[in-house]
Amino acid sequence: MPFSEQDNGGDLVETSYMVEGLYTLRQFLDSTIASEKQLADRITLLVNGVEYDWYTRGQNVLYWHWSPNYGWAMNMQIRGYNETLITYVGAAASPTHPIPTAAYHQGYARNGAIKNGNSYYGYVLPLGESYGGPLFFTHYSFLGLDPRSLVDAYAGYWLQNVNQSLINQAYCMANPKKFIGYSSDCWGLTACDNPWGYNAHSPTNDLGVIAPTAAISALPYTPQQSLQAIRQFYYLLGNRTWGEYGFYDSFDITEGWWANSTLAIDQGPVICMIENYRSGLLWDLYMSSPEVKAGLTRLGFTY
Repeated sequence: MPFSEQDNGGDLVETSYMVEGLYTLRQFLDSTIASEKQLADRITLLVNGVEYDWYTRGQNVLYWHWSPNYGWAMNMQIRGYNETLITYVGAAASPTHPIPTAAYHQGYARNGAIKNGNSYYGYVLPLGESYGGPLFFTHYSFLGLDPRSLVDAYAGYWLQNVNQSLINQAYCMANPKKFIGYSSDCWGLTACDNPWGYNAHSPTNDLGVIAPTAAISALPYTPQQSLQAIRQFYYLLGNRTWGEYGFYDSFDITEGWWANSTLAIDQGPVICMIENYRSGLLWDLYMSSPEVKAGLTRLGFTY
């Protein structure tokens, strides 16, 4: 289904999230069981078919979209720092269609321009935009990619994700725009629906909308603060935030607006990050992939 008129074909970032999940599943399977080995082989065949190198268009950067009708018309280069780190890891890990190492450093890292280094509410932010941006930056790439010991030339990713989460909560506590409901227990700014449509909410793009997935998926990074938010959403806000499939997408108390939609792109990170908080299972599985290890080493990561 097209996300927009010209975004009706290959989407390399969304594909890279699928590959992240497929590598994780493959590592869980038991190769001594014939049916599971067959599935693992199918996964390897599928992920090896992703033509990352083609998406460079001969340059040291990846491009996000290609359309069978519009070609490269969207012309969006994948540059960080944001949710697309996993795309470059997957591209470096590919044994069939790898990208040059320079594409990561020049394209994604912008020759070091992804660095931040400023302090917000007392927390140093190694990478990215002011105040960290939407909180999903700390989720999608890291459902499988283990940030706990992950370090490259630009940052330590555990510190990055913990501090971005703490900055997000601290901003909601400070509540400079005086929205109703924001508190130490009611926080979380990320991409979600709002009363006017959809937006990537963040401390620098705050429209008064809280998304439960933001604080809950930060559970490995901010366990105490995230558990407090879960209790607030579930016990105090109750059936206005909770439905048959878990927490609804978002709410805006100032506007008296409560979403009734339950989105897979919320529930997936919630489930995965709860498990990573409990056991680190998905992190351990993804990081055990030999292709991933080789790709991270190629890009200069230690892990």
